[in-house]
Amino acid sequence: MALHVGYAVARTGLPSAASFRRWVEAALHGARRRKPAELAIRIVDTDEGRALNRDYRGKDYATNVLSFPTEWPPGVTLPLIGDLAICAPVVLREAAEQHKLPRDHWAHLTIHGVLHLLGYDHTEDTEAEAMEALETRILAKLGIADPYA
Repeated sequence: MALHVGYAVARTGLPSAASFRRWVEAALHGARRRKPAELAIRIVDTDEGRALNRDYRGKDYATNVLSFPTEWPPGVTLPLIGDLAICAPVVLREAAEQHKLPRDHWAHLTIHGVLHLLGYDHTEDTEAEAMEALETRILAKLGIADPYA
């Protein structure tokens, strides 16, 4: 697995690239991804998170994680599965509001984003239930409590 982590904010108090690698690998393993995978994670501030959410989803606010899956033309099979943008201030605010350890919330949102890159979604109730159950199993293997409890 090839992972590229970029920090567009001060790194103090944020997870290391090694932590992101661990969480991405857990998500890939939990989703039974056996093929090579490559992705990039960019840790952004509120302004960039808001701009990305507005430009790509039509929602004018910063959200916690945005997933940009790669869409290859038919016949192209490269390992790049996509990119994640994770908004540090939103993640930290949500962790405090939800009384979660910031590290656990970072892990959850990273796993959640990777699952989106792999095609998982939560627009329909049955999809949401399946995705949340998978996230919960992956997090449990990392010693992290069910984020939906």
